[in-house]
Amino acid sequence: MSVIVTDSGFGPDDWAGGVVVDIGPADEPADVPGARRFDGVEMIRVAFATFSDGRGFTIARNLRAMGYAGRLRAVGHVLADQYAMARRAGFDEVEIADDLAARQPEAQWRARADWRAHDYQSRLRT
Repeated sequence: MSVIVTDSGFGPDDWAGGVVVDIGPADEPADVPGARRFDGVEMIRVAFATFSDGRGFTIARNLRAMGYAGRLRAVGHVLADQYAMARRAGFDEVEIADDLAARQPEAQWRARADWRAHDYQSRLRT
């Protein structure tokens, strides 16, 4: 099983269907089927093999820059400390395993839910 993390906290996977594309850490966003227009792609799931591999953040940023406006989900080894970065990169949600959710409870993720306030640029502006 898995847990979906959003700004609201933990929840079940509410995905009801539609076209989903999975991208691995070594894949190029331009190689996504229909990537030029994202025809019919309703959700893209970007895999994180390890928490120390930041390629998924770059993939998310590139997908958004290419015009993808659908649901974007980080899947795998993302830590609570990385949640704000994931949101700033363009992810809508994070899918984590139940065992990670047990080690990093919902309160740790919700502490980073105000992701716009937890970047160095906003602190410099004030």
